[in-house]
Amino acid sequence: MNKQWWKETVVYQIYPRSFKDSNGDGLGDLRGIIGKLDYLNELGVEVIWLSPIYKSPNDDNGYDISDYRAIMDDFGTMENFDELLEEMHKRGLKLVMDLVVNHSSDEHKWFVESRKSKDNPYRDYYIWRKGNKSNPPNNWGSFFSGSAWQYDEATDEYFLHLFSKKQPDLNWENEKVRCEVYDTMKFWFQKGIDGFRMDVINLISKVQGLPDGEKGENDLYGNGFPLFANGPRVHEFLQEMNREVLSKYDIMTVGEAPGVDPDTAKFYVNEDRDELNMLFQFELMDIDSGNGKWDLRPWKLTTFKNIMVKWYEALKDKGWNSLFLNNHDQPRMVSRFGNDKEYRVESAKMLATLLHTWQGTPYIYQGEEIGMTNVQFDIAEYKDIEIINMFKEKTAQGMKKEELLESIYAKGRDNVRTPMQWDNSKNAGFTEGEPWLKVNPNYTDINVKQALEDKNSIFYYYQKLIRLRKENPIIVYGDIKLLYKDDENIFSYIRKFKDESLLVILNFFENEVEFRLPTDSKYREAELLIANYEVDTNIIDNILLKPYEARVYILH
Repeated sequence: MNKQWWKETVVYQIYPRSFKDSNGDGLGDLRGIIGKLDYLNELGVEVIWLSPIYKSPNDDNGYDISDYRAIMDDFGTMENFDELLEEMHKRGLKLVMDLVVNHSSDEHKWFVESRKSKDNPYRDYYIWRKGNKSNPPNNWGSFFSGSAWQYDEATDEYFLHLFSKKQPDLNWENEKVRCEVYDTMKFWFQKGIDGFRMDVINLISKVQGLPDGEKGENDLYGNGFPLFANGPRVHEFLQEMNREVLSKYDIMTVGEAPGVDPDTAKFYVNEDRDELNMLFQFELMDIDSGNGKWDLRPWKLTTFKNIMVKWYEALKDKGWNSLFLNNHDQPRMVSRFGNDKEYRVESAKMLATLLHTWQGTPYIYQGEEIGMTNVQFDIAEYKDIEIINMFKEKTAQGMKKEELLESIYAKGRDNVRTPMQWDNSKNAGFTEGEPWLKVNPNYTDINVKQALEDKNSIFYYYQKLIRLRKENPIIVYGDIKLLYKDDENIFSYIRKFKDESLLVILNFFENEVEFRLPTDSKYREAELLIANYEVDTNIIDNILLKPYEARVYILH
């Protein structure tokens, strides 16, 4: 296996709007991040991924970009950015930026020009089609509810927007668009950034002709996903991007790729194909979804394990996995996969143990390292466009408010966008002003100050996991052998690298369960590396595991 720095690192994702406000306007900003770099250094992470900080009208919290080479006023100035990058590099921290190029904002100069007339030089930068006011070009639905097409009176045509109507899709078939994107990437690399996380990058190639998607009897819109995800030219475009830009720098890339399976993923991340280093795939994130994201269903540990193993085996020795259980779009992991009440600390540590001892690059989402939880607001207090549009559409269809709120409490994106909880002062120490989104009321008990004062906190457990990963190549590069594949309580596996073995034992639920080491596991002695309870013996053949218990041993 090829050794690479981006395989050996741990990434920390910052959602800038919610991280730290330095000027009292209620919005996180770049100077706020600069002030917390020592905290991130103490945690031990080596790469910071910043969600978008570019100029944007903020229809989708910065994922609608109006200028790819300017900083959003809310976050500061380009001088602030340059200072941030310099201060990070001084501390040995690398910076990964977001690249959002499936779509731009409708306020980007390209689109402002594009909609002026059918013969404008920028017209073909976007995807325009004929139609009439009541009859869009095809039946595709948007990810954010409603049609994926917006009628534009000025030229009597529709433009495609897979997300918000203020996020028109760029036309990657146009070579000029691709050159504009590559030039933008070079601009940031020349500044000295260390990589890109690429937003919905597998959607950039659409099936030509844009045919209707399949539509069920009760569906409002057709399913366009198979027609715009992993499209016919996506690999050609990414190989061109690699050739023109990525191959010229020592950087890391991770592509967000909804709807990929392991076989598809190989084409993106196989090391001999020169596309991307790794992907974010969402099979695990759909484990508790029925008919769509908002349809809640219970999940089983065997399914969870099968997904983890399937992806490991598919990419083993060929590509590389990214490891995450929450991010800016996914609810808090301790609320979703753990127990955010009686066993919040234990289950947060257990889940972290899985992420940091599996093969792949672990991603920590801000606040995860102190065990921040989901939140329950009244509907009027939510800010996320996805939540607002869904609630409007579903109530119009007659669904009950209580039922919809239950789904929002479990899956809404604002769960992870509440401000970072720094201390127990007003607004959790995030801002001296009025926060843009309400703070989770549990900040008085769950905050960084409290975590740093408690030697048994989740923070210090993360710190130790990150250190162990740096000190033990087996954790990064070791093969994985799953134990007890069919057990619905215990997730356990052995890692092997050269002549070393590592045993990981995780009790995923609150029942006490017995772990028995398989009789064919040969070892002379077991050395405990980390555990989330006090452990007074190194006997591992038979263990009564406490609720959400996690143990990791080196076997000699």
